[in-house]
Amino acid sequence: MRIASTSVSLIFTALIGGQLAADDTIFSGPQIGEKLSEFKVRGFFEPNHGKELDFVKQAAGKPIVLVFIHDGNRSSLRFTQVLSNYTCGVVDKGLATGVVWLADDITEAENTLKQNVRVLTQEAPTGISLDGGEGPGSYGLNRKITLTILIGKAGRVTANFALIQPNIEVDLPKILIAIAKVMGTPAATLEDLLIVPNAKLRVFFSRLVLKSADRNAVDEEAQRIENYVKQDETARQELGRIASKLVRDGNLSRHGTPHAQEYFRKWATEFGGEKKQ
Repeated sequence: MRIASTSVSLIFTALIGGQLAADDTIFSGPQIGEKLSEFKVRGFFEPNHGKELDFVKQAAGKPIVLVFIHDGNRSSLRFTQVLSNYTCGVVDKGLATGVVWLADDITEAENTLKQNVRVLTQEAPTGISLDGGEGPGSYGLNRKITLTILIGKAGRVTANFALIQPNIEVDLPKILIAIAKVMGTPAATLEDLLIVPNAKLRVFFSRLVLKSADRNAVDEEAQRIENYVKQDETARQELGRIASKLVRDGNLSRHGTPHAQEYFRKWATEFGGEKKQ
């Protein structure tokens, strides 16, 4: 059950015996106006694998989105993937991202991340907290939360989202509005994001749209997609719908390299009924 936030800070009530206890509030992380202290993580993705990183320090006061993963389950990882795909897509507009995996055992955390690498955004700076499962001591993160998402600027928190059961349709629009506010840009909507219901297509797309993917990698992933949709009419329709929407709405440039974007244009024509451009 999702608990609403107040205008001052996100306050969640706990479920006790199936009933809401209004006097039992839960907080996670520094609140609006409080300092975003620097902290260290161990980098996971190349070229920073194994290196000590400080996402706050690296942002140098620029707008930043920090995602603390307390519980790496299917819904939290999917939520993180969709959000970080978006934030990494607007890095050229000055938005920094940091994904922090919270765990007591760094080796175990690294193995878990390796097992879930396909559902992570490889372009999103990602690291394992060097402060254990509690995270940075000055942050006051709460282990009862699934995700703590902080948005900040100039070293201060501008928005705090403590999510018990992350829901893309319910929670993500509010986060996108908070990001837009700190950046001074129009807010993105769910329709602007590449949200793929089909699980297999979602995995394929997560690799296809990497800005770091070279031409051969894009071709290989696109071939996997085409082979898959040949056998599945529903997936073929979904591919056409998504590709057409990206082309029509002008959001294609945010997804992958120019070569990958050529495939989306092709699929919009072949499977989505769009006129060839």
